[in-house]
Amino acid sequence: MAEAGRHSRHAATRRRSRVWPVLLSLVLVAVAVAGGLALHRSSQTDGRAADAAASTPTVDQAARSAAVDQVLQRRSQAVLAGNEQAFLADVDPGNKRLVASQRTLFTNLRQFGFAKLTYQQLAQQYDDTIAQKYGPSTYLVAVAMTYQIRSIDLVPVRAMLGYTFTQRPNGTWMLVSDSDLDKRLPRGSHQEAWDMGAVLVKRAARVLVVVEKGQDALADKFVSMSLHAVQAVSKNWPGGWNGSGVVIALDDKMVRGADYTQPKNAEDALAMATWVYRTLPGEVTGEGQRADSYVVVNPHNRNKVDARTLAHEFTHVATAPYGPYAPRWLVEGAATYVEFLPMDGQKDLAIPQYRLDVRTKYLAKAKSLPVDATFFDQADSSYPLSWLALDYLFTRFGGVEVGTLYRELAALGTTQKERDRIMLEHLGITEAGLFRALKAAAAA
Repeated sequence: MAEAGRHSRHAATRRRSRVWPVLLSLVLVAVAVAGGLALHRSSQTDGRAADAAASTPTVDQAARSAAVDQVLQRRSQAVLAGNEQAFLADVDPGNKRLVASQRTLFTNLRQFGFAKLTYQQLAQQYDDTIAQKYGPSTYLVAVAMTYQIRSIDLVPVRAMLGYTFTQRPNGTWMLVSDSDLDKRLPRGSHQEAWDMGAVLVKRAARVLVVVEKGQDALADKFVSMSLHAVQAVSKNWPGGWNGSGVVIALDDKMVRGADYTQPKNAEDALAMATWVYRTLPGEVTGEGQRADSYVVVNPHNRNKVDARTLAHEFTHVATAPYGPYAPRWLVEGAATYVEFLPMDGQKDLAIPQYRLDVRTKYLAKAKSLPVDATFFDQADSSYPLSWLALDYLFTRFGGVEVGTLYRELAALGTTQKERDRIMLEHLGITEAGLFRALKAAAAA
């Protein structure tokens, strides 16, 4: 179950094995943390908001909203048209640091190649400190950025921003800050790669890689690995996959939903597949509606990532649209299963020996399939056992049935009762029955 105010999280650590001939990649599907913003309310209703509103000079809210809409429209059109001057025209010219960061932002955004880009006001926010800093006309507002990266995003997706505007003497509005709301915004739908300083974006067919500006060799390396990984997932995932792989390999330790400042993540994680949203958390559902995932690489362990790591991550990308409710042994087992299959540019793995090792070392001591609540606390055994379960399912029932099972569990498996019903319908066994089947296969 998800914690209050936080979505369910797929996370674990997988360490290098001296027995198994491949570096076991970590996959963290990080999620948004609801930031407490009222997305579709024209005003706040608590006492502080009322006090702030009472102390603010009367403004024509409709006129202000229309004027700010025009600013946002000019900015999006400037990016699509490649007009830096228009993008900066509504930025406070007296704030040299903001102008410089906005110029970098424009350069970054242009590299991504948006097919669509719009900005939409969501809800005004109130902060006395901010109002005192910028003056009585201060307008602090949450903004939705809707975008679609050409040949990458299958549908338009959304991220969140926070903008602070003030009114000029001539009545027009200018941007004076883009960071005042940062700590309130949902983590998983904020802090995009283009917000992290000067970047370099490189593309290939169904691949987009983001690195620090000037790191051309690193970008080329990740493009090559990503191409092999995309091909592997497209070939091996049941029904195929026609999506794209986005890999963000920056020096920053907090990007999108990935947080590599946390000690365990920093030490063990290789990469995280972070959700991308069709609707933001709180707009339609509390969790938001997923569209896809972008992979964020741990800067501490960047040199350990290989094509198999990315194949694991891209399997999460391929399955992200199905829903959030599949059991973790299925989520991680499926990704590991694809990761270990034969892959162009990678040595084949000793699967029969690994299967024997897992049965001997982990299955013999286990009492059930890995459970969601303790999956990541016992990652050293959870991942191998999950792989073994998927190895059995693919061999016994075939890829089509496994893919169908995954889709239904991800969409509907909200309770153990529902999971058992779906498993019985598709396989004729429950999760407990699958564990007994693994034991029987090992004994045979």
